[in-house]
Amino acid sequence: MALKQKFGGLRRGIHRRAWLRRPLKLAVLAVIFLAGMGLGNGWIGQHLPGSVKPVATGLPGQLDYSTVNQVYQSLKENYDGKLTQTQLLNGLKHGLAQATNDPYTEYFTPSEAKAFNNELNNSFSGIGAELSQDANGNLQIIAPINGMPAAKAGLKAKDLITSIDGASTSGMSVDAAVNKIRGSAGSKVTLGILRGSQTLKITITRQDITVPSVTTKILPGNIGYMQISTFADDTTNLAQKAADKFKSDHVKGIILDLRNDPGGLLDAAVHVSSLWLPQGQMVLQEKRGQTVVQTYRALGGDELHGIPTVVLIDGGSASASEITTGALHDNGDAYVIGQKSYGKGVVQQLINFGDGSQLKVTVASWYRPDGKDINHLGIKPDKTVTFSNAQAKAGDDTQLKAAETYLEGK
Repeated sequence: MALKQKFGGLRRGIHRRAWLRRPLKLAVLAVIFLAGMGLGNGWIGQHLPGSVKPVATGLPGQLDYSTVNQVYQSLKENYDGKLTQTQLLNGLKHGLAQATNDPYTEYFTPSEAKAFNNELNNSFSGIGAELSQDANGNLQIIAPINGMPAAKAGLKAKDLITSIDGASTSGMSVDAAVNKIRGSAGSKVTLGILRGSQTLKITITRQDITVPSVTTKILPGNIGYMQISTFADDTTNLAQKAADKFKSDHVKGIILDLRNDPGGLLDAAVHVSSLWLPQGQMVLQEKRGQTVVQTYRALGGDELHGIPTVVLIDGGSASASEITTGALHDNGDAYVIGQKSYGKGVVQQLINFGDGSQLKVTVASWYRPDGKDINHLGIKPDKTVTFSNAQAKAGDDTQLKAAETYLEGK
């Protein structure tokens, strides 16, 4: 997603955030109650861009909450279970957001808001190791992060994880393994390890970990490679450092890898685009309905302008990734290789409440510099190159190779 940073911090309205939504049936019946409260207190209206009128018109100034109280009294008198006032109020707030039928508009309780922002910034509690599956489907350590608990405990690349806290990993997916290995800072996890013919049991103490959103290297042929995993708080600074190095190394070309990048901060997308685009060139336009409410333009400092660039995208590239891809492509600064992107053409704004809870709400649609709306459509690459799971496991990155071949010919 692309999130607008206007009042503290905000993040991406990403498709993979669905896990934060709660299927609360009570909320479906009672959403009207807090809708009236929210508009009455100006929580929503005060954050609209400029003086633009809300798109959601036709709502009455006051609502009849009698049916909400009927549901509440019926639950109170008949529900065979435990309910608290906090549960009910959170149900109402979740339901209010869900009533929009917009998958990107979500209410977060304080704990959900913390988890959302941590994930957005690649921050979590765990052991600090990248996992994958080998050709036989075994869970494998790709690389322990230097200085993190996994590396300190002695885990090595290509170690196979045979068990997690005594439970076999046979048939376990990478995502399931990651969920089991992660946990609160200070807690311990014991991994069964197969290293060649040697079997080990290694107990690791989890800690809070933040993974940088930008990684870079110089590929053979003096090609600069920049991968952005998410557009987070650290992206602008790290991307700038990478651009400075590429410039000083006089790279022949650049590969900007945005594959599986679900998006993030809109401001970060504008700053990254500005590394290539001359000041004043359009990055995107925001519209509410048919009204243009804001045009974002390159900020200057375009030290990478003119260096042949390939952007890599796939079906996991969404929102802020698509903003950057569209901006560089439509302004003639990049060639796009890979597979069609996800197609998220709406922008969210994060509204912070005093108790630590948040509302992530869709406030506008965004359009590429060429005027195209990509919502549900995605961005089609200039050259389509597939990259299967089997190829990934075999280490055959066909998309990266295609990008290198393209740049070698420049």
